[in-house]
Amino acid sequence: MFQHFKKKFIGDKSFYHKLLILVFPIIIQQGIANFVNLIDNVMVGQLGTESMSGVAIVNQLLFVYSLAVFGGVSGASIYGAQFYGKGDHEGVRFTFRFKMLFTFAATVIAIFILKTWDTNLISLFLTETESGGNLSYTLSEAEHYLAVMLIGLIPFGISQTYASTLRETGETFSPMIASCIAILMNLFLNYCLIFGNFGAPKLGVTGAAIGTVISRYTEAIFLMIRTERNKHRFIFIDGVYRSFFIPKIIVKQIFVTGTPLILNEILWSLGTTMINQSYSTKGLIVVAATNITSTVWNLFCVIMTAMGSAVSIIVGQLLGAGKIDEAKDTDTKLIFFTVILHMLIGLAIILSAPYIPMIYHAEEAVSELTTRLLVVAGAALPLHAFVHVTYFTLRSGGKTMITFLFDCVYTWVISFPLAFTLCRWSGLSIVAIYFCVQFADGLKVLIGLKLLHSGVWAKRIITDEVS
Repeated sequence: MFQHFKKKFIGDKSFYHKLLILVFPIIIQQGIANFVNLIDNVMVGQLGTESMSGVAIVNQLLFVYSLAVFGGVSGASIYGAQFYGKGDHEGVRFTFRFKMLFTFAATVIAIFILKTWDTNLISLFLTETESGGNLSYTLSEAEHYLAVMLIGLIPFGISQTYASTLRETGETFSPMIASCIAILMNLFLNYCLIFGNFGAPKLGVTGAAIGTVISRYTEAIFLMIRTERNKHRFIFIDGVYRSFFIPKIIVKQIFVTGTPLILNEILWSLGTTMINQSYSTKGLIVVAATNITSTVWNLFCVIMTAMGSAVSIIVGQLLGAGKIDEAKDTDTKLIFFTVILHMLIGLAIILSAPYIPMIYHAEEAVSELTTRLLVVAGAALPLHAFVHVTYFTLRSGGKTMITFLFDCVYTWVISFPLAFTLCRWSGLSIVAIYFCVQFADGLKVLIGLKLLHSGVWAKRIITDEVS
């Protein structure tokens, strides 16, 4: 019986060796990025609850843009991974062009919206409560931070296009190096510009934004140069800018498959933003505490992020090569490994929860609330890990309409109404509300199990006609 279990759910040494080679650079990249985000958060936190809350609000708004870009890039990446698995470099080239055009359009739209309605959007998260806080100062800090961060949207889109395409070809090292360079630069610049160290001006939250923008341009330039200099390895880049021609059939296929994915990422991020907006009605202390919780949670979840990428790449390539049964078997092992691992990571979050807020030197009320929220987040982590890799499994086979229903619709029908109702019309504490919203994903797990078992996602979506 154990042998049957082992065969179905546990891979051999070669399986984990291959997985480690793929995910390790992503883990390093994401780990450093999220650790530096934590440090940045701590630095801004030294400026006070209002400054930290202002930055958190802007980052929540930019989160919608980031996931919109991610959605568009991911829609094309489904095909990019399968084209590469088939050995079709021209197909990869076409998907790269699509990503570049999409991210440019998304960036222009985002800058227009955020520049035009910046004050109104930020004010949605500012509510007068008994907990107090200087709302006008928070608004001012957020506006200053956003004005600079908008300049960094262009290189963000470029980096996403290059990094995602490189990963589809199995190259995870270059994005890792680019990200690490940018991250370390961001950390140093923030240290200088936030507090006025090493002779730099003391710019507060504006300094934090400048550091981020410079580091993003650095990352984009590095990826462009490294890819161009290695055309023999990254064949897709050769001649990619000679024109922006993309066969109509590929555009059509990406739009048909990718539109639900794009809509999913946009609407899901908006749903998540509205959940956080619901939390914010409880005051600036809650905004600060949920911001710290989210930052720490992201640091602990680097493996979950990497495993999502692994599922997308490995399973996508197997499907593209027509190895359907192997794709199913591999996916089962990847999901099982992910869930078990995140049970341990969730326990680590719970055990460290009382000590993490200490590094922020935040006011006592923020620290106490953060500790309690982290315990809930740690307990719910295995559920989120399963949902995360299930999402990427469904996506790898091009079942983007199902992912739309699974992810976005669930958020708007279940999670957001729950948060909205409980925050406004119940007498529950923010911790109890947070618990209810986090564990509402239990139903999503059951839906995911049904979808995985059905095998509806295990399809090869590219054809000779498409390429």
